[in-house]
Formats: sequence, C-alpha cells, structure tokens
Amino acid sequence: MKKIIAVMIVGLLATPGIAQMQGMDHSKMDMGQMMKPTRANPYPPAEMEMHQKMMSAMGGDATETWVRKMIEHHRGAIAMSRIVLRDTKDAKVRMMANKAVTEQTREVGELQDWLKAHGKRAQ
Repeated sequence: MKKIIAVMIVGLLATPGIAQMQGMDHSKMDMGQMMKPTRANPYPPAEMEMHQKMMSAMGGDATETWVRKMIEHHRGAIAMSRIVLRDTKDAKVRMMANKAVTEQTREVGELQDWLKAHGKRAQ
C-alpha cells in the first residue's frame, strides 16, 4: 500500500496545478491519516481499491489493458456512488448517483462483453 501511495503522490506532483505543491514540506503529511474515511470524505477506501485494481489490471496488449483498467475505473465510480447514496439526502445528488450506478454498470457490462467477444477472460 505504501508503494501505491508513493506512486499516487509522484503522479499528483507531476500534475499541472498541483506542481506548485512541490516546494512544500511534505515530510509532515500523514498519508495514513489522509486515507482514513471521515464524515466529510468517506471515499478513500473506495478510491484506493479502484486505484490498486486499475494499476494491476493488465492485458495482452494496450487495447485489452485499457479495457481492463476502464472496468476498474467504472467499478470505482459505482462504489463511490453507492457511498453517497448511503449518506446523502440531497434529491439531485441521489438522482445523479443512481444514474451513475446505472450507466457505469452498463459500461462495465459492455467492456466485459468486449473481453468475451475477443476470447479473453472476464474480470
């Protein structure tokens, strides 16, 4: 997990808009604490699971790898949408989250169908 967090930090530091953080003292950042869910941010476990699965998703070529990574990306969106559905009372957000679950589930199915149609194992 520490390796994944380090990779995420390196990726963030290379991101435009976040690059200005490079001059900051990161030695006091507690990544373990940042990754704990809170009432205001219940998403870290779902985000970490998605990122871990996306990073390990591999295929026989770039196309299959993309399909496998996108499956995990969509599953992450479903997981986060289910969290907000559990926690929010906002009708508009509930509607959008339900729509996201429906659409992302459909897209996972389409990607799984592509794998099967190309003789690949589903995930």
